[in-house]
Amino acid sequence: MNIGDKAPEILGKDENGKEIKLSDYKGRKLVLYFYPKDNTSGCTAEACNLRDHYGELQAAGYEVVGVSKDTAASHAKFKEQHGLPFPLIADIDHRLLEAMGAWGEKNMYGKKTMGTIRTTFVIDGDGTIERIFAGKQVKTKEHATQILK
Repeated sequence: MNIGDKAPEILGKDENGKEIKLSDYKGRKLVLYFYPKDNTSGCTAEACNLRDHYGELQAAGYEVVGVSKDTAASHAKFKEQHGLPFPLIADIDHRLLEAMGAWGEKNMYGKKTMGTIRTTFVIDGDGTIERIFAGKQVKTKEHATQILK
């Protein structure tokens, strides 16, 4: 996916099994962020940064939805443990990750593997991608500030 593309309508199911659709956020900007794994240091820092600035993001017209390949049960535990106020999509089959280009080859400790590429899409109220942060561009401890700039 690129800036100017339309995001898919069906995003997936959250930690409670509720289907999340792009149209649920019509008229609001959506921060759709993809992260590798619940309860890892970088992913926890990113989620908690978005949590800590959630009020500011909402005041600026944004909603937040996280996505990883973890299960709904893992997401529910992660949300509860860290008090996350936004839904987390359990994309266990990588459908949305692949559709959005957030799934690909990574180099982990010199070994090539397939996995989630940390990526954030800022989607406007009509469903069009207006900004993308990918890989090392995402500053996990200050990601909300990046989005609000």
